[in-house]
Amino acid sequence: MQNVTIWSEEFGAATDPPILLIMGSMSQGVLWPDEFVGRLTAGGRRVIRYDHRDTGMSGTVDFEAEPYTWEDIKNDVYRVMDNHGLESAHLVCHSAGGLLGQFVAVERPERVRSLTVIGSSPLGGGEGQVIMRALMGQPQPEGSLPEPAPEFVDFFRALMAAPPARDRRTLIDRMIAEQRVLHGTGLPFDEDAARRLQERIYDRARDLSAVANHRLAAAADPGFEPVGVLDRVKTPTLVIEGSHEPAKPGHSAIIAERIPGARLVIVPGMGHTLPPETHQELADAILAHTAE
Repeated sequence: MQNVTIWSEEFGAATDPPILLIMGSMSQGVLWPDEFVGRLTAGGRRVIRYDHRDTGMSGTVDFEAEPYTWEDIKNDVYRVMDNHGLESAHLVCHSAGGLLGQFVAVERPERVRSLTVIGSSPLGGGEGQVIMRALMGQPQPEGSLPEPAPEFVDFFRALMAAPPARDRRTLIDRMIAEQRVLHGTGLPFDEDAARRLQERIYDRARDLSAVANHRLAAAADPGFEPVGVLDRVKTPTLVIEGSHEPAKPGHSAIIAERIPGARLVIVPGMGHTLPPETHQELADAILAHTAE
C-alpha cells in the first residue's frame, strides 16, 4: 500500500540543516514534544516530524483489504523526505523508529547526514521476539537481547488480559498508565501533563484502533530486519539511552558496539519517554551531533 496519506509538519528556516524525527511503532509524531522540537529549531535546525501511517492524522487502511509490511513503513521515511524536498537529512529516531533509521542508514547511506537513535534496539536483533517471550514467560535463548524490566512485563501482561476499553475516559486512563510504565522510575511522573498529551493523541487520531495494524505489518513480514549489517553504517551515529530504560535496557550499548565509531550517551533518570527534564540534554547532544 503506497498511496496512504502521511501527515507531517516542519519548523525552522528552510535553509537550516534538516532533522527528520522518526517516532516509534504505533506512535504519533507529536510524541516528539513541542518544547524539545523548539530547542532544536532555536539551535538552527529545520525540524520535520510526521505521523506514521495508521497513526494520528495520517491515513488509515483496512489492513485485510490493503495489507502492508514494515518495509512500507520504512519506505514512508523516503516519502516524507521527498515531499519536503530533502535529498538527505539528519535522522533522529526513537524506539522502533531507530530500527527504521538504522535500516535507512544501511540501505541508502547517501540520504543520511547523521543518525541518532534514542531508546532503540539493534537492527536485526530480534527485539520483538525478546519482548514476546518475556510476556509469555518463556526463557530467552543464549545471546538474546536483554529483556524488559519486570514492571514493563507485568503491565503488558495485565493489559493483554484486560477487556477492551469502550469509552474515551477508560482508554485515556490506560494510555496514561502505559506512559507511566514507559516513563520509568528515575524521574517524577507528571500525571496532569500525561493526561494532556494522551487527550491530544486521542483527539487528533483519525482512528485510534488503527495503530494495531503495525503489529499485523510486523507479523506479515517477520524477516523485515536484515541481520549482521550494522557494520555497514558509515554515517556518524549517536546512540542515547535513559539510565532507567524499562523497555529495552542495555540495547543501546549493543547498537554502539556494532556501528563503527558510534558514540553512546546515557541520560540520567530518563526511561523510555522524553520528559521535560531531559529536553536540554537531549537537544544539546543532538545539536552538537548534527552540526555542519
